[in-house]
Amino acid sequence: MMHADIDWTQLDWKRELANSVVSIDQLLEHAAFAPDEEAAIREVAQVHPVNIPRYYLSLIDRSDPDDPIRRMCFPSAEELVVAGAMGETTADPYGDDKHDKGNGVLHKYDYTALIVATECCAMYCRHCFRRRIVGRPDGSARRDFSGALRYIADHPEINNVILSGGDPLMLSTPALRTMLDGLADIGHVDFVRIGSRTPVTYPLRLFDDGLIDLLRGFNGRKALYIATHFNHAREITPTATEAIRRLRGCGATVNNQAVLLRGVNDTADGIVALMNGLLRIGVNPYYLYQCMPVSRVRHHFQIPLRQGIDIVDRARARLNGYGKRFKYIIGHDVGKLEICGMSGDNIVLKQIHARSGHDGQASRIIMQELDDSAGWVTL
Repeated sequence: MMHADIDWTQLDWKRELANSVVSIDQLLEHAAFAPDEEAAIREVAQVHPVNIPRYYLSLIDRSDPDDPIRRMCFPSAEELVVAGAMGETTADPYGDDKHDKGNGVLHKYDYTALIVATECCAMYCRHCFRRRIVGRPDGSARRDFSGALRYIADHPEINNVILSGGDPLMLSTPALRTMLDGLADIGHVDFVRIGSRTPVTYPLRLFDDGLIDLLRGFNGRKALYIATHFNHAREITPTATEAIRRLRGCGATVNNQAVLLRGVNDTADGIVALMNGLLRIGVNPYYLYQCMPVSRVRHHFQIPLRQGIDIVDRARARLNGYGKRFKYIIGHDVGKLEICGMSGDNIVLKQIHARSGHDGQASRIIMQELDDSAGWVTL
């Protein structure tokens, strides 16, 4: 392991960002690549940049070329594949563009508004479904949060708001304060969610007392939920555990949204270890997403749905009631679909959220014939 002697809890989170690996030349200091592979990842980095904090690099087993932590953060020649046996890909699998109301507001479901608060992250995950915007040079300069607040205030059907990105916790504490104070003042917003992988990839941020004080103060006005993103049990380090403890100490409820990823957590053992590890540190297993058909992601991270169902069923058989509460989910353009299992050759889905104007689709049961290689469904 690299940097094993560093006390990550004592570092200035802003200054430490300067030590992140942000180029292929820097990456070559940490790993060896064959000449053809190096050429390929240089090409990949032109499309989806590299950004890996030293902390996350320290989790990699350098003796294992197939290390799952490495797989989630190192660029790969596989990212050059944009079409193939797994099926078609898209840059916008969740239909964000259709529901963009301007100023970063996505309003897909009547009761929930999502705000893309920033395109910045502590790390650029290779499986990111918003990789077309994350890490782009225009950053978050075009955000008008006052406009987002006006939209939410003008739509009383919205009872909760998700701050997403990118990673909202990588914004400055004053910028977050402006957002949270504004949301706290809107009467019909009952609670706020912050979606962040920072507790996993850059837990240093959570050792900023100013941030914790802000979150604690907000939680005194509105309920606060943190949706984080642990994918592998080895991401649950002592540092990450302490970061989660600090979040829970400010009153936030912490839920986890994982993604089922080939070569990362695609075994029953892997899912059991992850869910039990989350419960051990007080994080609720919430969603396990089927990897979306994202361009430059699908063909090396997505696994067939039949295989995923088998993995989840075998994992659930070994988990206690709290461990098996997570839903295995397809985040589809039409809405969220829970994967219930197989009935013969048919996948059984239950739609749990439907787009605005499509109320009749909510709670419907869908059965669709599924071949062995299918990684997605067409509706």
